[in-house]
Amino acid sequence: MALEDYKGDAMRCEMCSSCKFVPIFGRWGDIELSEVCPSIMRYNFYAYGLPGRLKALAAFLHGRIDFEDNSDSLLDLIYRCQMDGACDNACKAAGRNMEPYEALLEWRIRCIEEGQVLPQLMPVIEGLRSDDNMLQKPKADRGKWAKGLKVKDLTKKNAEVCFWVGCRYSYDEELWPTLRKSIEILKEAEVDFGVFGKDENCCGGRAYEMGFQGELIKYMESNLEDWKTAGVKTVVTPCSDCYATFKAWYSRFGNKVEVYHLVEYLDKLIDEGKLKLKNKVPMTVTYHDPCHLGRLSEPYTYVAPGKPYTMPEKKVMGQLAWVYDVPKVWRMGARGIYEEPRNILKKIPGLRFNEMQRIKAYALCCGAGGGVIDTFPDYAHWTADNRLKEAAGTGAEALVTACGWCKRNFLDTLEETGDRMEVYDIIDIVQEAL
Repeated sequence: MALEDYKGDAMRCEMCSSCKFVPIFGRWGDIELSEVCPSIMRYNFYAYGLPGRLKALAAFLHGRIDFEDNSDSLLDLIYRCQMDGACDNACKAAGRNMEPYEALLEWRIRCIEEGQVLPQLMPVIEGLRSDDNMLQKPKADRGKWAKGLKVKDLTKKNAEVCFWVGCRYSYDEELWPTLRKSIEILKEAEVDFGVFGKDENCCGGRAYEMGFQGELIKYMESNLEDWKTAGVKTVVTPCSDCYATFKAWYSRFGNKVEVYHLVEYLDKLIDEGKLKLKNKVPMTVTYHDPCHLGRLSEPYTYVAPGKPYTMPEKKVMGQLAWVYDVPKVWRMGARGIYEEPRNILKKIPGLRFNEMQRIKAYALCCGAGGGVIDTFPDYAHWTADNRLKEAAGTGAEALVTACGWCKRNFLDTLEETGDRMEVYDIIDIVQEAL
């Protein structure tokens, strides 16, 4: 949809501030942990909350402000946001039938279309365009993580399952042991799978959240073709960003992909008896819900299959457009992957599991999303520090997550602050329990 299609949402915002907090029915424990929007928490100024951004968008769409006179301040407002979707879910849970996340995403797309790009983003996008990854690393090095492993090459042999690694895991050497453990686990379960190695591309999702829609479409079309050529029926990935891209963003353009996050796939294999968690792991842990594995992974519902997401509105009694001509199925974030990682942790012998206060669809972001880790790293680390303190408050020795971007931001933040907290990928815990 075009940015102008969200003018009604921008005008309808009542500035009730529901978007800033965990909805009241999900709030328990410490009231200080009831906030769910990192942006308003960090900057404590109304413009940096969803209502402020929507009112700025309304002014933009009515021609009262523009990039010509307000470029720096507008870009700062638009991009100091992790695009984590928490405000969108809280807004809908409060009964406001709007699409604030979509509006903010389309505003970023408009920024790029009009040549308004944060300078910090350009090295990332230029690296993507030259080497097909978000980490500004050589394309030829993408498959180095699998050196010495006997894994089927999907550019030469077909397989029903594609193990899709993603940019962060492919190039972050500190995360390579997790990948290699993943391969061991899939082999133990006798899964017929392969990898694309150095020929794997970016999923396009992170670029899309920065406003580069063309990059998403380019990689979507390329990846779909590669999977078809290799006979791939199912994609399994340890990367939450890739998972959300394949499940949600590709579906936004009418493409349905059978995709599992690795934690979802492992939970299935455990239930089928193909993996047995028999070793004790004597540890107290808490679990961080990645935004892209949870609320952002929910697929889109269409009026017309195969066409970009759209829903016709109509006015009632002369009021602002409010009623949808076809009853709308809202993306509320409730259909994300929440129970599977918890199921696994609870099945591991000797493991004690303590929940944080902000969990599942209302989990606080790690801070790395929406390009913030590239554009405003101090803000990314500030957000991660808040989440790590919440984790420590549960009495846990370690924070477990299922996202390489989350783990990287948590590790970098701990190194900066000097605080002590172990951070594990859930795959590491599973491999220890096998």
